[in-house]
Amino acid sequence: QVQLVESGGGLVQAGGSLRLSCAASGSIFMVNTMGWYRQAPGKQRELVANIISGGTTNYADSVKGRFSISRDNAKNTVDLQMNSLKPEDTAVYYCNAWVSQGRGLVPYEYWGQGTRVTVSS
Repeated sequence: QVQLVESGGGLVQAGGSLRLSCAASGSIFMVNTMGWYRQAPGKQRELVANIISGGTTNYADSVKGRFSISRDNAKNTVDLQMNSLKPEDTAVYYCNAWVSQGRGLVPYEYWGQGTRVTVSS
């Protein structure tokens, strides 16, 4: 089994910053892509940013220039630094990871439990 545990959500005023962290643990051989998704009330879950093991990153247009994703491959962690937050960034943020549990095994997708981010205007 693999667990993803998030931390760092909370309430912040518009223009402020938050940092989300996620740690993967359990039966892990290799963690491939790690990322963050979010789901606002009444909306579908959407990709915020992801990063592959080699370091290539991908961002949603709505967060480019404001958010930064990073990872520590040795610790199987991924962080999301969120700056210049806007009320429309309010959502539950979910950590996501594709994990292989053995050499040659197909990676499976795992999700964290979610952490709430609220940006007040």
